[in-house]
Amino acid sequence: MSLPQLRLGILAIYLSDNRLEERSYFRKLCIQGNRLGIESVVFTPDDVDEAKNMVHAQYYDTSSRGWKRKWVPLPRIVYDRCRYHGIQTYRKLTQFRNRHKFHYLSRPLGNKWRLHQILSENDKVRPHLPQTQRYKEPKDLRRILKDHRVVFMKPINGTGGRGIVRVESLDGKTFMIQGRDYYRRILSPRRVTERQIPKVIAGWPQKDRYLVQQGIPLTLKDGRVHDFRMLVQRNGGGDWEITGCAGRIGPSKSVTSNLHGGGSAVPMEKLLKSRFTNLQKVEKIKSEAYQLGIDTVEHLEKHFGTFCEAGIDLAVDPSGHVWLLEVNPKPSREVFYKIGEQSTYRKAIARPLEFALWLSKQNKSAKRDSEKEKAQ
Repeated sequence: MSLPQLRLGILAIYLSDNRLEERSYFRKLCIQGNRLGIESVVFTPDDVDEAKNMVHAQYYDTSSRGWKRKWVPLPRIVYDRCRYHGIQTYRKLTQFRNRHKFHYLSRPLGNKWRLHQILSENDKVRPHLPQTQRYKEPKDLRRILKDHRVVFMKPINGTGGRGIVRVESLDGKTFMIQGRDYYRRILSPRRVTERQIPKVIAGWPQKDRYLVQQGIPLTLKDGRVHDFRMLVQRNGGGDWEITGCAGRIGPSKSVTSNLHGGGSAVPMEKLLKSRFTNLQKVEKIKSEAYQLGIDTVEHLEKHFGTFCEAGIDLAVDPSGHVWLLEVNPKPSREVFYKIGEQSTYRKAIARPLEFALWLSKQNKSAKRDSEKEKAQ
């Protein structure tokens, strides 16, 4: 058996029950990596022997179809898949990243508020951003409700639809609120006064770290909400491409469409055609959305450095205008599996690996050029 062209480290984190969050995805990465000549090893900060610069990594053995461990040197190129799981985990990961200057394929991009501020600097992206501001006290909510009858309150570091609350002004004094609590449980609609709104989130984690954002009309004829998840990735030649985009439809009585919260998936064009009968308009919307995806990642890369992928949540209002709701630097790709786009799903898994190979070759080429210069 030939030696692998590259050893790729996949940085993960143990959850409270000592399991890995995305083990199924890691298995697919290991299998696909073998086909490309990449040895993929999964590790957490807890698996590293700092003194020896070695890691007791997990890898998927295709012959036995099971996970095994072995000691390997710390990889040079690392695919960071660690998501936010509280302040303690965040501190551990930050310290680890500061100690080890790997060549990261992916990286944290900051919280929702910081991303909104950075993206607001770009003339191409700015028209697609909903009005957004920090929430610190009730007057912040009052201010934005003067401009928009419906707003959403979102935790700055939340994922998967946790803690998102929809607030609708009924008469300026009474409000209808509904959403999901911090544990993704659906909150039934209820009427409240302005003073009662903060009490809804008072007992949740990070209750003081919220955004208030302009509500975009997302309700379908059957009353369910929808949006779109776009996956933008670097390909094996180092260039940005739209891998795919799919619609997500939330369950009944939910204000979010996240798949983890019970949402369903549908092909992008099918969902657009169900709302816009003019096919030229559908193509125009799709083209605008794709260009927005590329503009977004290119602008973020100027601030954060090279990264390999981003999941972008988009909305299309009844007029056909495309809105950018969120950017996720650690996206899942299951939405493409759920809509039956198997080739897109396989491409979504392979592209980080292909980019890692391209990056490794670039690094080796740069090293050879540097050695030549020194020798002259």
